[in-house]
Amino acid sequence: MTTWNAWRTAAAVVAVAATASVAACGGGSATTQTAATKAGTVPLVVYSAQGYDSAVTKAFQAATGIPVKLDDDSTGPLLTKIAAERNNPQWGLLWVDGDTAFAALDKQGQLLDYASPTTLTSAGQALVPADHSYMPVSTTVVPALIYNAAKAPAAPATYQDLLGPVYKGLVGMNDPAQSGPTFPLVAGLMNQLGGQANGVSAGENYLRQLKANGLHVYPTNGDTLHALETGQISYGLIQSSAALGEVAKAHKNANFDPKIIYLPKSTLLPSAIGIDKGAPAAEQAEAKKFVEYVLSPAGQQVMQKGDPTGDSLYWPIVPGVSPLPGLPALPAGYQRIDPAYWGPLENQVNTFFDANIK
Repeated sequence: MTTWNAWRTAAAVVAVAATASVAACGGGSATTQTAATKAGTVPLVVYSAQGYDSAVTKAFQAATGIPVKLDDDSTGPLLTKIAAERNNPQWGLLWVDGDTAFAALDKQGQLLDYASPTTLTSAGQALVPADHSYMPVSTTVVPALIYNAAKAPAAPATYQDLLGPVYKGLVGMNDPAQSGPTFPLVAGLMNQLGGQANGVSAGENYLRQLKANGLHVYPTNGDTLHALETGQISYGLIQSSAALGEVAKAHKNANFDPKIIYLPKSTLLPSAIGIDKGAPAAEQAEAKKFVEYVLSPAGQQVMQKGDPTGDSLYWPIVPGVSPLPGLPALPAGYQRIDPAYWGPLENQVNTFFDANIK
């Protein structure tokens, strides 16, 4: 049986051959050119963990006529899938939060360099890698500390505060092996405590202390928020968009009043897109069109409408695009971690977390 990857490669070859045939005949008729164009339209396979990805892929398909095959899942399973497909990749485009995953894929030679002509804001430009191996399209921050003001005994001002007895057994976070935003959260914490000069040891020691103080670990944002809602925890360290969405949709009462604070040096968490270097040329061309659509005013509008109490609560990095109403200013004093340094450490950090913190 022909594999999907073999089929899409064959489709691309047919498209190139058809285009060459038209060129050899002096351009051919309009009908022939249209047939060649249709022959070059292969499905764009999108692996994505974005809450608005279904809305965006449908809008892109309607706007361009390019068929899209969406595989929506959490970041961890998608990256596991990509690793398993290393010798026979089935994806054309990856769209997840956090650039550390892309830096690791780039080091493995799996990403196509693509420099978008779209101008970004200064914050956006700071997130573009020097080799253009992936493209940031928006940003959130990690962590936002969401807490139940109706039950929480105090509001922390620093990460060290969370190690105190008043917070014992009341703090929760996601599993970085499953939740895409959480490895950058952990890496950002390690970057503050040890930095590239001293590595992960200080961060590991902090996480051990947090675990000793009763840290709860849940799979993803939704699970951590459910624990907050049901009183299992009073504080959650999660992605800003998930925290803001919880505050926006919560039914506040005497027992539940979610509020958000940002501890010193939140880490920028870009939503980024990478293109499979091993995909056929026709699919790579479609993926580039997808990037430009996402960065266009039309694409940004779909993103902001697709998940209004979730991933749509991002800070735009495209000039002229405003964040959704009610979104606070981007936290001051944020940091951008070096994905080229922290990305390749993801497996090591996640292995440590699995063995010592979960």
